[in-house]
Amino acid sequence: MKNRLFFFLISLGILHPGFSQEKVGLELLADNFVSPVALVESPDDSGRYFIVDQVGVIRVHTPRKGVLQKPFLDLKEKIVPLKDEHEERGLLGLAFHPEYSKNGRFFVHYSAPLSEDGPENWDHTSHISEFRVSQDNPEMADKSSEKIIMKVHQPQDNHNAGTLAFGPDNYLYIALGDGGGANDIDRGHVPDWYDENAGGNGQNVEQTLLGSILRINVDGDSPYSIPDDNPFVGKDGMDEIYAYGLRNPYRFSFDMKGNNDLIAGDAGQVLWEEVSLIKKGGNYGWNVKEGTHCFNAYNNDKEKEECPEEDKMGNPLIDPVIEFKQGGTDHGGKGLVVIGGYVYRGKVVENLPGKYIFGTWTQQHGKPAGAMFVATPKETGMWDFKELEIAQTNSTSIGHYLLSFGQNKEGEMFVLTTDENGPVGNTGKVFKIVSGN
Repeated sequence: MKNRLFFFLISLGILHPGFSQEKVGLELLADNFVSPVALVESPDDSGRYFIVDQVGVIRVHTPRKGVLQKPFLDLKEKIVPLKDEHEERGLLGLAFHPEYSKNGRFFVHYSAPLSEDGPENWDHTSHISEFRVSQDNPEMADKSSEKIIMKVHQPQDNHNAGTLAFGPDNYLYIALGDGGGANDIDRGHVPDWYDENAGGNGQNVEQTLLGSILRINVDGDSPYSIPDDNPFVGKDGMDEIYAYGLRNPYRFSFDMKGNNDLIAGDAGQVLWEEVSLIKKGGNYGWNVKEGTHCFNAYNNDKEKEECPEEDKMGNPLIDPVIEFKQGGTDHGGKGLVVIGGYVYRGKVVENLPGKYIFGTWTQQHGKPAGAMFVATPKETGMWDFKELEIAQTNSTSIGHYLLSFGQNKEGEMFVLTTDENGPVGNTGKVFKIVSGN
């Protein structure tokens, strides 16, 4: 019966002949969260996982006690009030300093109320802040130690990205969306070099940090310094920018092995979702392009017939390594909102090492039906990918909205989910990816 269904789907064009599903299992690690958006292992030998809840709390999961009752850090009173429905603000990212076991430094990315120096009628201000662990309790942060190292004013409430991560070069990388709204043309979206589409924070590197991945050095001058080899040092462009032309790179990661590739899932507008291999100085096309396609800012569900292949500086518009049609599976799409993942480097699932696992928030409008995909990285061209079948559901649906992924030092991966459309309730869960056999 299963084989008949497989060939029937091929005949309909839903699957292609080379498509085959792989199966994984999801083993519950922790639950009773509101909206878990990040899991980071402590960079020591304690085996602790720090789980970031969007509502403003970081909790500690220990191997022996599970999730500790008292939060590691509670920033609820510092973040902007959150909506009950779809919400992209909040506590969004966490990164431990590479020398955390010695210096106790860690960094968070959260949405604060609009600062007094923010533009009138803008929505909020993103804070990149440094904290230190308590000297007396390794399970508690010193809340009074906050040092804001960067503030970025946000014109809209969405497209905040949020990932923080230290690269193999020990610099801090920061993901910022294009400022929100739609089409990169709303309030707070400055003009760029491409007159055919209005707005363009993603393409403007001289006036805004929005729509970019930043790279800074937090180990020198206070509050930070610029790495000498950042692409716009000594050129027209903001020195913090590492890569640009991004819409909402909500989640990115570094491969633990190989070339330590930086891979980012970048949420699309209406037609296409994409994953990009991020290179220093790279321009990833938004809002000139959406994925590999020419974007039309005035009619976003109809592609332009042609568009430039490079920006005003002569930098090529780099195509993604993965793209898929946006929308629910009931309308021919593969899902709503790409969720960037990790290159799997674990041992629990035998056939996955070296492959990139990513996902989509949901595959059905209004239903908690996230899905995961596995892609095979290639030196050039687009990466082939396929859906992962979930043992617990006997389908490609994980049965929850997919919020994020995590990875531990052994290369094993985790899946963070919720059953709600916003940061409410207590349905948030964290699963470990295990063998589905």
